[in-house]
Amino acid sequence: MTIDRRDLLGLPVEVAPRLLGAQLRTVVDGVETALRITEVEAYHGRGTGDVPDPGSHARMGPTARNATMWGRPGHLYVYLSHGIHSCINVVCGPEGTAGGVLLRAGEVVDGADAAAHRRGVSPPLSRIALRDLARGPGRLGQALGLRHALHDGIDFVTSEEQNGAIAQLSWGEPVADVSAGPRVGVAGLAGTMAFPWRFWITGDPTVSPFRWGRGAREAAKQG
Repeated sequence: MTIDRRDLLGLPVEVAPRLLGAQLRTVVDGVETALRITEVEAYHGRGTGDVPDPGSHARMGPTARNATMWGRPGHLYVYLSHGIHSCINVVCGPEGTAGGVLLRAGEVVDGADAAAHRRGVSPPLSRIALRDLARGPGRLGQALGLRHALHDGIDFVTSEEQNGAIAQLSWGEPVADVSAGPRVGVAGLAGTMAFPWRFWITGDPTVSPFRWGRGAREAAKQG
């Protein structure tokens, strides 16, 4: 069942755990791949929710970079990390408020050979290689073939083609056991249990390992 815009009108921290188990399918330049989402992180923009989020791209307000986060829900915010990795976020919340759910990891369930080719992984694919195809947000974006800035703002509700790509997000089987904790690699207080806005399917092997962001360990000790 396709996810509708109305399903995404809540705060990102509320929407994020519900996206676990959902399936994101892409067709890029005629090549189809799909993954089951196993790990996510919520991010709020300025004025979204009761607690300011110092870890969000939209914490200071609208910019050219984060414009998609302020638009209608049902689009993907695709940004460039470290000048290399295209990372994918599900835009949620009403238009005019900023919210995104970063897709941190997933299990490739269709088109594994195509995902491996995009990632530069040579066949045959071992169990470890399959596990790692979309384990981490940069790998996930690469495996699905979505790229900044060609596919930033792509609409997964209408599945309208954008620069040779189509995306569709649909609900999966309900997830019974969900864990929560601090976001990965986020600096300072925003990367501590003050913001337990990372959610993952407990025990799933494709979930990425945790690492502290700059100054986050120290901030956690002080808190």
